[in-house]
Amino acid sequence: MEKNSKYFRDLGWGQLQGRWAQPVVFTLVYIIISAVLSGIGSGMLSILLLPMAYSYSISFLDNKRTGKDFKVETLFDGYKDFLRILGTLVLQNVYIFLWTLLLIVPGVIKSMSYSQTYYVLKDNPELSFNAAIERSMAMMEGHKMQYFLLMLSFIGWLLLTILTCGIAALWVSPYMNATFAHYYEYVKEEYSNKQIAA
Repeated sequence: MEKNSKYFRDLGWGQLQGRWAQPVVFTLVYIIISAVLSGIGSGMLSILLLPMAYSYSISFLDNKRTGKDFKVETLFDGYKDFLRILGTLVLQNVYIFLWTLLLIVPGVIKSMSYSQTYYVLKDNPELSFNAAIERSMAMMEGHKMQYFLLMLSFIGWLLLTILTCGIAALWVSPYMNATFAHYYEYVKEEYSNKQIAA
């Protein structure tokens, strides 16, 4: 039976329940570092922050799988495989930008197709650039509407973030990232089952 948005949100919430302190502090440090470096740097420096965004998201997958703590130093893990991760994420953003130039809707659809790229890079160190993006596209076949509805289900939380001048992001961002980590595990299993059945 296909899982709904509440199913994944409940998993994400459950992952963090009773242990919010670490992910909240982790998120605060990530926001501060990103804001400071973006504020003092050029557009090129902002691009160099992509591996940190990768590291932030992947930390929730690691925590989900192993209970690994949210430590500030893990924000820099993406730089250990710098060229593969940065190159893939830059290419992903270029593709989304080009599709968005055509029309907004194709850009949104493609961003959903590429949404699992971070996790693909994590689980498949042999994949990079187009290969990692294409794996994400394959995994998201038949799941884009489900993913869209999952993103849509966070609208209330995102409005709360706006109303609190961003303060709520310290809780909303961990909640969303934990939820999307669980979603990845789901589509990964679905994709593996399709490969076995093929």
